[in-house]
Amino acid sequence: MPLITIYLRQGTTPEHRRNISTALHRAMVEVLKIPQDDQFHVFLEVTPDNFHMQPVVFGVARSERTMLIQLSFNHRTAEQKNELFQAITSNLRLFADVPEEDVMMMIVETARENWWAAGRVVNPATGYDTRMTDVPTDTAATTRSTSPG
Repeated sequence: MPLITIYLRQGTTPEHRRNISTALHRAMVEVLKIPQDDQFHVFLEVTPDNFHMQPVVFGVARSERTMLIQLSFNHRTAEQKNELFQAITSNLRLFADVPEEDVMMMIVETARENWWAAGRVVNPATGYDTRMTDVPTDTAATTRSTSPG
């Protein structure tokens, strides 16, 4: 049950936000193998006075269309996260005409037990939605996520 929050400057169109959502969701389904109906995207448009950043970040020029995408989901491998970053930037260019220079992303990993939604059935052995067939099998992460403390 991933949650994606997209921060952008105020003034985008509903169509542009839909295209961004499509790009993000397709990458999540493709890379993380989430169910097609597992889509929760929240767009927060911020006034220019409340969106401060340098015009050049990490040596790369950024435009007024730069967005910050915060992805929240359960543990994934570094390889899966890198593949997801690549798929998202590729899809954003394809579906929403957003260059990778205007995309910044961060992942917030949460313990599996911190998610709830009516109708969601979790496999107790994996901690993931029962409809997901390709889930991480990192037993150290499972131990960390389910142990008290």
